[in-house]
Amino acid sequence: MVFLAGPEGPVTYRSAVRDFAPAESDYATIEDAVWSARRMQAFVEIPVLPPRSIVLHPPLSDEEFENLCERTEFVQLERTKEGTIRVNVPAGGTTGEGNSEIIRQLRNWWIRHRRGRVYDSNTGFFLPDGSMLSPDAAYLTPEQLVGLSQSELSRFIRRAPAFVVELRSPSDRLAPAAEKMKNWMANGVQVGWLIDPEDRQVHIYEPGAPPRIDSSPAVAGSGPIAGFLLDTTEIWRCYE
Repeated sequence: MVFLAGPEGPVTYRSAVRDFAPAESDYATIEDAVWSARRMQAFVEIPVLPPRSIVLHPPLSDEEFENLCERTEFVQLERTKEGTIRVNVPAGGTTGEGNSEIIRQLRNWWIRHRRGRVYDSNTGFFLPDGSMLSPDAAYLTPEQLVGLSQSELSRFIRRAPAFVVELRSPSDRLAPAAEKMKNWMANGVQVGWLIDPEDRQVHIYEPGAPPRIDSSPAVAGSGPIAGFLLDTTEIWRCYE
């Protein structure tokens, strides 16, 4: 069965993987959101206004979930450690511009030393607790890349990045964004930045310490990103 959180709470789809019929008229089919789940074809009906949560019983395996993500257009999927699938809408223009600026600066820092790898918001990471999350930006150290083949790097990466960035969008509430950052840290991330353009602050997460806030025009990296300096004035300019 599939349970979908709709505008008025959970909505149960009537049958197993093969037959999905919307229970409410305000649900729209996302074309081609089709996957082979245990060798059965299925269309997933997703609410008109994501993000929403989907719970599958039994839950999908990692391979099935990755196949679902590959065949789902228009939205991005993540999975919690409990197996709940979260549906996220594409970013708006200002958030997309802000995220591209973050990637530009992180990539420029990487070019100076060319060690490890930098990833953008389209990258998924399978984490030790069973979740699969996608940050807005991430960095893996050379040591973390050891043992990963080119084939494995072409799929969702089975590593917790050394560094992650989450960029708060205008529709994001701060509490859920902070909770996601805590999940990153619980899975072994060494440094996490939650960037909040609304308040023009960067919430910095490091193991064994409470989050701290940096409102300076340039935020300095530490640990795996020592030497990286984020020019926040360029980030905020994307929202003006």
